[in-house]
Amino acid sequence: MVEPRRLLMIFFLSTLLIAYSNANVEEIQKDTEEGDEEGKVGGQKAQGVTYDARSLIINGKRELLFSGAIHYPRSTPDMWPDLIKKAKQGGINTIETYVFWNGHEPVEGQYNFEGEFDLVKFIKLIHEHKLYAVVRVGPFIQAEWNHGGLPYWLREVPGIIFRSDNEPFKKHMKRFVTMIVDKLKQEKLFAPQGGPIILAQIENEYNTIQRAFREKGDSYVQWAGKLALSLNANVPWIMCKQRDAPDPVINTCNGRHCGDTFYGPNKRNKPALWTENWTARYRVFGDPPSQRSAEDLAYSVARFFSKNGSMVNYYMYYGGTNFGRTSASFTTTRYYDEGPLDEFGLQREPKWGHLKDVHRALSLCKRALFWGVPTTLKLGPDQQAIVWQQPGTSACAAFLANNNTRLAQHVNFRGQDICLPARSISVLPDCKTVVFNTQLVTTQHNSRNFVRSEIANKNFNWEMYREVPPVGLGFKFDVPRELFHLTKDTTDYAWYTTSLKLGRRDLPMKKNVSPVLRVASLGHGIHAYVNGEYAGSAHGSKVEKSFVFQRAVSLKEGENHIALLGYLVGLPDSGAYMEKRFAGPRSITILGLNTGTLDISQNGWGHQVGIDGEKKKLFTEEGSKSVQWTKPDQGGPLTWYKGYFDAPEGDNPVAIVMTGMGKGMVWINGRSIGRYWNNYLSPLKKPTQSEYHIPRAYLKPKNLIVLLEEEEGNPKDVHIVTVNRDTICSAVSEIHPPSPRLFETKNGTLQPKVNDLKPRAELICPGKKQIVAVEFASYGDPFGACGAYFIGNCTAPESKQVVEKYCLGKPSCQIPLDSIHFSDKNAACTHLRKTLAVQVKCA
Repeated sequence: MVEPRRLLMIFFLSTLLIAYSNANVEEIQKDTEEGDEEGKVGGQKAQGVTYDARSLIINGKRELLFSGAIHYPRSTPDMWPDLIKKAKQGGINTIETYVFWNGHEPVEGQYNFEGEFDLVKFIKLIHEHKLYAVVRVGPFIQAEWNHGGLPYWLREVPGIIFRSDNEPFKKHMKRFVTMIVDKLKQEKLFAPQGGPIILAQIENEYNTIQRAFREKGDSYVQWAGKLALSLNANVPWIMCKQRDAPDPVINTCNGRHCGDTFYGPNKRNKPALWTENWTARYRVFGDPPSQRSAEDLAYSVARFFSKNGSMVNYYMYYGGTNFGRTSASFTTTRYYDEGPLDEFGLQREPKWGHLKDVHRALSLCKRALFWGVPTTLKLGPDQQAIVWQQPGTSACAAFLANNNTRLAQHVNFRGQDICLPARSISVLPDCKTVVFNTQLVTTQHNSRNFVRSEIANKNFNWEMYREVPPVGLGFKFDVPRELFHLTKDTTDYAWYTTSLKLGRRDLPMKKNVSPVLRVASLGHGIHAYVNGEYAGSAHGSKVEKSFVFQRAVSLKEGENHIALLGYLVGLPDSGAYMEKRFAGPRSITILGLNTGTLDISQNGWGHQVGIDGEKKKLFTEEGSKSVQWTKPDQGGPLTWYKGYFDAPEGDNPVAIVMTGMGKGMVWINGRSIGRYWNNYLSPLKKPTQSEYHIPRAYLKPKNLIVLLEEEEGNPKDVHIVTVNRDTICSAVSEIHPPSPRLFETKNGTLQPKVNDLKPRAELICPGKKQIVAVEFASYGDPFGACGAYFIGNCTAPESKQVVEKYCLGKPSCQIPLDSIHFSDKNAACTHLRKTLAVQVKCA
């Protein structure tokens, strides 16, 4: 019986051989040039994008694509050049973005391509930086974006069923997608026109819901593929996670480990592309921190490329900010902060640098990967080598993998004894020299600092205005109206009011018994008032939107007034039949009355969309003049707070720390920076997000800040901070390989750029800053992480002095690990391989 893994490898090899069956060794050698010419393919057009089983072929040349997702509306246009520049410096050669339908067409037939929604400007900036672009048109995108990118008005089109073989939906989808593609074509932004766009995506992860629509799902996939091809963009189209993507549309992988989980292209002539390699996970309010190590990311990338992959897209490379009300249900304002560039656009190390190194290491393997044939060798119980060898030449690249998750292993490969750390891959671009190991980080680390601004917090005085719950609203219906339909995505809030008369005999006779107001709601949350007094609040969660509010309330003989403020935390962004999702109160009862439980669900309810402060635009300079502001008290529900602050010093990013607040929204000079929710604690008993990004583009010399506090927070401890990553570190051991940045290929041969390839710690300050202090240094067995290193059982006493000698007063430095520089008079650590851990401060 043939082993399953052996069968898989036979199929894998046969697939490649079929793809290359028309090209003999001599033709391959003829087409292969040195350096930048390694990917040139004979017989291909000089301009345009095609593909075969190995890769995309762009302007006649094969490319390994390292793509980073940056969504244009999740940052401000002034940030775009720096984000793109930093991505390129990190070894990224492609930028990916979704297209946001509800941002571009918030009202049917009214289009917005201004400011942060200037798609054309964003794509042109990518082109100016000489990078490729991938445009995921959708138009459904999910992306943890409000309504998955679909405009609200689409829900109210008669007879519509989203993402199905449904004529109303297809009509509007075709119109929008055609408009976007035509707009990009008019600007000559597709690769055959000389632009940067090399791939376009139609639909998004449709396989996850396809079966819900039965045959209407299958026919919709075919229709969507034909629609894409009919637009004549003349670049390949992709469908992610779509096994039945119609030819010639390429099916792609999304996930954390597509090198092991991807079932492969659905036709042998299609390349293996990875459209979403999740750099962590997005977070929703109530979540603990989400993390993914740089080592795990690098392992996944090396694995995928070693197994015939030719493109990876990091989702997200830069996550950014969900400004205003743009986040989907319960999603935090901060988005994918754990990417290589954090929410503020600062390089998160070692993730940024370690991925740069894996890109470099793979690029050194290009010739063998493009023109070689792979062979898999078993090196041990959990160890293997995937070797790419170009027939008839010396071009060879090897990927040595240790899949044991606990123990390092030594393997013998072509006569060399090579140590592989646990769960790691070593990359040998010439099948001899280890230039990179996914588990051994040679790049620097850093730690993020939030520094209280002296200027911005000076004379920071708050004033307040409190909303009054309404009584006897108009717009009456027997039952409370559904919340999505009522608000129409124009606000998070809607009031429901009713009144009821109670006699003396209706009320409880015992003093220790109180009536209980119970509201069963489909989501997302409510605030309840009885006779003008705040009764409390309740809410659902991302996992379970529905909830039940129950509170003891004070009722009186005569007329009683009940006001419920229903609220939303974004519209849904995924799943089948999204147009049939509902929210808001569905059953309202009063328990504990002498006359029994009273169902007031059909008592007759008045409605008001939004709250008064929104209508008055209290978050603007002009609107704030329409009410009387007073000195703040100890805090209360539905309270607006207003203040002014001066622009913070320097040019570092800016944030506001919402200490002491509950739930609400923040405006700076009339622009919303998003929802905050500090009292929805994670299982770790901490807020999911405490700091909220204020783009520098929103600031003026003097700035109006307005908070809407829904619950009972008090802003006395709210403060403005600047953000930096000026704490930088390095942790390098004696077994670390040299950085792949120290190698190059010349005349098809791997060569070192320097003579000394011994391990060394490297530190580079951000910007134009210099190292002003060495905060930690230990050569021995230190442990911990950047910002929290500790001395282990042994350390060389001269460690700090040596680091200061190499680094103080310099913008960057390199500290060799050669023991001559660390004379250990007590012979400490002689029994183990030593590590140098360094932490410095830049300023």
